[in-house]
Amino acid sequence: MPLRLSDWWKQLSLRLGARATISQPRFLLSKGVYLPPRPTTALTCVLRCFPCEPTWAGSPFLHRPPTRPMVTMTRSKTFQAYLPSCHRTYSCIHCRAHLANHDELISKSFQGSQGRAYLFNSVVNVGCGPAEERVLLTGLHAVADIYCENCKTTLGWKYEHAFESSQKYKEGKFIIELAHMIKDNGWD
Repeated sequence: MPLRLSDWWKQLSLRLGARATISQPRFLLSKGVYLPPRPTTALTCVLRCFPCEPTWAGSPFLHRPPTRPMVTMTRSKTFQAYLPSCHRTYSCIHCRAHLANHDELISKSFQGSQGRAYLFNSVVNVGCGPAEERVLLTGLHAVADIYCENCKTTLGWKYEHAFESSQKYKEGKFIIELAHMIKDNGWD
């Protein structure tokens, strides 16, 4: 039940004695019923002193110089597959994502659009575009461009279908141009 202002002030005067000389606050609710102001507690003071309020709303002593964040977020290189470090591997020259193990190399005598290329049985960390028919040096083939999953650079192509019987061994194999790969790990 709300106290009348006069009753509240009397209680305050009794507690404070002669120190109650400040003007009486007025909190009118309805028809002469006053509600005393909420007392300021120690917790309220502590919370107001903390810098959780905007600096313009708090004390001028709360301004702090900007600090560096404890953790800096950077884009990490997340590869789908890491080849064993004990093996000789080939990696993307642009981002160093692993592409193929040396044991998967079939031939070094291929020609790409930008120079020499290698034929691999299998590769990792590559994406495949849509297949299309192209006339290459060895005849008509259905091929799909392959690209590095990390940096999205076009690396070569995948043989989807060979129309000549002598070229069927290429189906499902991958061409990576030397201009886009580098040798990593264990090379002498």
